[in-house]
Amino acid sequence: MKIAECYRSLQGEGLLAGTPSVFLRTSGCNLRCRWCDTPFTSWEPVGSEQSSEAVLTSITELGCRHVVVTGGEPMLSAEAMRCCRELRRLGFHVTIETAGTVLPDAVPAAELADLFSISPKLASSAPPRDTPGDWHRRHEATRRRDDVVAALIAAGDHQLKFVIDCEADLEEASRWLEAIDRQVPVDRSRVLLMPQGTTATALAATAAWLEPACRRHGFRFAPRHHLAWYGHTRGT
Repeated sequence: MKIAECYRSLQGEGLLAGTPSVFLRTSGCNLRCRWCDTPFTSWEPVGSEQSSEAVLTSITELGCRHVVVTGGEPMLSAEAMRCCRELRRLGFHVTIETAGTVLPDAVPAAELADLFSISPKLASSAPPRDTPGDWHRRHEATRRRDDVVAALIAAGDHQLKFVIDCEADLEEASRWLEAIDRQVPVDRSRVLLMPQGTTATALAATAAWLEPACRRHGFRFAPRHHLAWYGHTRGT
């Protein structure tokens, strides 16, 4: 599997924010979000090919019970998913961060994670229409898979994390959740809305209206703590 980085830090987002965790970041993605904060795993994927044994050794040596498998899109890698199953067998708590567009073939979803952190991508995530590689069309054709999101919700413990850039995003997320709820019940206490941005100024501007909106709609507001703690810095 192609690994971009593996390091120990604090989980900065979601229900487990503040938890010491090892982050295993796979390289490669089937989407191209215009605001992607890890372009080294999507737009220009970098990393090294590593065996499952090498990955498991690296994680074990970092000495932390919680492991966050992220990307890119980690669920594209069958080998990464087999690693997730093995990590759980060894007693690690595994979170998989995914856009909710693909399901693994090699391992049943219910065996993969203690927490699925599902981050569906809204229409505002699409790159410009003139992006080389036909990525606007490819992104739009791929980003929404209600059946996959519903399957991951049904597979185990989960959180739904939407990146919100503007009020239209909030409206789209609400409609999307209504559609998902017709397939599988959606627990609003597990729906997190996170402001888009990588600077304190940008995050504060969106948080000013998004946080009260979350209270009105019964969602959780999800600060991007790692940006406050470390800045927009790789390996944190």
